[in-house]
Amino acid sequence: MSKALVIIADFQHGSLEVEQGVLEDLATVQSLDVHAEEEMWGRVEQADALMVYHTLKVTRATIERLTRCRLIVRCGVGYDNVDHAFARSRGIPVANVPDYGTEEVADSAIGMLLALTRGIARQNTRLRPANADWRYHHVAPLYRLQGRTLAIVGLGRIGTAVAVRGKALGMNVVFFDPYKPDGYDKALGIERVESLDELLAQTFVLSCHCPLTPETHHLINAQSLERLPHGSFLINTARGAVIDAAAIPAAIASGRLAGAGLDVLPLEPPPPDHPLLVAWRDPAHPAYERVILNAHNAFYSVEGLRDMRLRGAQACRRALEGKPLRNVVN
Repeated sequence: MSKALVIIADFQHGSLEVEQGVLEDLATVQSLDVHAEEEMWGRVEQADALMVYHTLKVTRATIERLTRCRLIVRCGVGYDNVDHAFARSRGIPVANVPDYGTEEVADSAIGMLLALTRGIARQNTRLRPANADWRYHHVAPLYRLQGRTLAIVGLGRIGTAVAVRGKALGMNVVFFDPYKPDGYDKALGIERVESLDELLAQTFVLSCHCPLTPETHHLINAQSLERLPHGSFLINTARGAVIDAAAIPAAIASGRLAGAGLDVLPLEPPPPDHPLLVAWRDPAHPAYERVILNAHNAFYSVEGLRDMRLRGAQACRRALEGKPLRNVVN
């Protein structure tokens, strides 16, 4: 009996010992390591399962080519880069891996929170020149976190982990998530609000943890930023397009935002003429020292990456064995 074929579309290359350790008796594992969807065409048609990361889109054009696929696994939490609705119409389930990097993303959000609110990132930038003014005064005023409001948009696994960490810092944690069942706030000892406007009005640090959907696209934009108290902070470790990043430089320049930390952007890597990158790279713009950008690496740790790969491969194994699937999103 011939083995099944499991294809890893992107992101993973080199040793496939994690995936092979899960699948070697059932399937041959191949990594394409492509960077554009069309590079898969002619190579993916016979896949019995397809593993996809976040570096490319899987649209109708690819899904139509899958003649025997039993599962598409989006190896990560967000699945907006896979046309899961069309996959369902073709009888192909799409699953995600929602629990691989909760700790890492939550820690990254809190790390950005501390780096911004304690002036750590600004101080590091200011002290780099040889003639730097070696004093704290140029990052004043800084405010004590205890009792300040951490406002969370989206209280899923990661948002909850951030809420717990915020409480440990002594912050007042408030969240907006219209899809969360009643009573969750009571279990965590945090406060729920009924509208985004109500959340924004009391924010000191706003941290985004919602999925990207038509409803949340540019949920945080120029208008919503204006509803924040003067001197607030913004953090996004969710999906880039949840925030209109082009609106951030003006909010920084006006002082509405005292700082922003973004692990994700709508297009990665971003074009060099993106307004946020232009401001971030300009020493004359306050964004130069008040914005932290990461290259979509909040999920990463040695353990977290292994978990993501392992659980993606385990999902493929369940599909190949005809077992009930987990975390199906379509």
